[in-house]
Amino acid sequence: MSSYDVIIIGSGPGGYVCAIRCAQLGLKTAVVEGRETLGGTCLNVGCIPSKALLHATEMLHEAEHNFADMGLKGKAPSVDWKQMLAYKDTTISQNTGGIEFLFKKNKIDWLKGWGSIPEAGKVKVGDDVHDAKNIIIATGSEASPLPGVEVDEKVIVTSTGALELGKIPKSLVVIGAGVIGLELGSVYARLGSDVTVVEYLDAITPGQDGEIARQFQKMLGKQGIKFVLGAAVQSATAKGNKANITYKLRKDDSEHKLQADTVLLATGRRPFTDGLGLADLGVELSERGQIKTDGIYKTNVAGIYAIGDAIEGPMLAHKAEDEGMACAEGIAGQKPHVNYGVIPGVIYTHPEVSSVGETEETLKQQGRAYKVGKFSFMGNARAKANFSGDGFVKILADKATDRILGAHIIGPMAGDLIHEICVAMEFGAAAEDLARTCHAHPTYSEAVREAALACGDGAIHM
Repeated sequence: MSSYDVIIIGSGPGGYVCAIRCAQLGLKTAVVEGRETLGGTCLNVGCIPSKALLHATEMLHEAEHNFADMGLKGKAPSVDWKQMLAYKDTTISQNTGGIEFLFKKNKIDWLKGWGSIPEAGKVKVGDDVHDAKNIIIATGSEASPLPGVEVDEKVIVTSTGALELGKIPKSLVVIGAGVIGLELGSVYARLGSDVTVVEYLDAITPGQDGEIARQFQKMLGKQGIKFVLGAAVQSATAKGNKANITYKLRKDDSEHKLQADTVLLATGRRPFTDGLGLADLGVELSERGQIKTDGIYKTNVAGIYAIGDAIEGPMLAHKAEDEGMACAEGIAGQKPHVNYGVIPGVIYTHPEVSSVGETEETLKQQGRAYKVGKFSFMGNARAKANFSGDGFVKILADKATDRILGAHIIGPMAGDLIHEICVAMEFGAAAEDLARTCHAHPTYSEAVREAALACGDGAIHM
């Protein structure tokens, strides 16, 4: 048994970043983790492995579709699925090993096992009970179940099973047109699978700016992904090596059936707090199972905090990281702040989609007067040279003050380009501030400047 200033339960992005920040601030820190490796869902079975497969299949697409036009002759590469999975696994181990190194560097103890909180100030791991002045719950989330869908992680899978299929399926049905479903669906579409996405709502990527979502669906359609929208899945069951799916169209209640080699359930995630003992402690939860916290991540039980996917807000690794740092700083006596209005979201398909701040739909709901500046990547020299002219940058600014209220990008490197707009918004910048900032030529980032110019007198190259 040991005594700590802080014990964090969970080593995902929120937990491990929080631990490092605690250690930097002089707090004796330990992290509880039951997996064999650190990093949580994100590094082990989420963000990192999916990006490895996305990258590999994007390279395949380039070889199959664009190499010849660039004078790169020869047969396109064949797919060695086992080697691709091995590459993915190597990527995982490099990243999880890096966190283990950072723990040693910062003198953070790894308490191996699954943790529970028998009482405030105590954390139990296996048979050992450790004392902690402060306990931070960073246990993340798990795939949400759907009634009638029987997951076996072989034929009917969550994102975890989709990252380690024994073979590339000839046909794949994705239930849910959110980030996870579209990213993994695009991976398998590029590998040759016949992909159909079934979504309950009438549009893909719920919460996304409507214009972006419509354009995104068109682009994915051109890549061969089929969509069934406004469809409520009734069941998905495995029989032998096939899956049978039934759904009803909401517009007329008609019933339809699909059959596929694999079904991916991607209808969202829910907080993972099982086994912590929160009910016995009296920790308050929301109706959705999220841990209720105040502005500095305190629960209603003294000395117990919570961050990341376990609490309210978007389930994003970087949101959890910011909360982890803020929670650590608050415990150390500082006055941290997380600006939830400037947390970007990215979909790592090809092209990428990114967003920050308000959408046109939310601004209309608020009754705010705004203006729109747009610029197509077809007007960007770098994008055209790289076969990446599809998509556009869209900036929303206050009509009276020109202050940037939100931005949405669909196109090359969208997940990186969004961040100059995030920085601008953090400092309360106007679109004109962005428009008058020199951008190197030829770069994709010029499209951002052009969209900012379009909020004023107009873009130059369009």
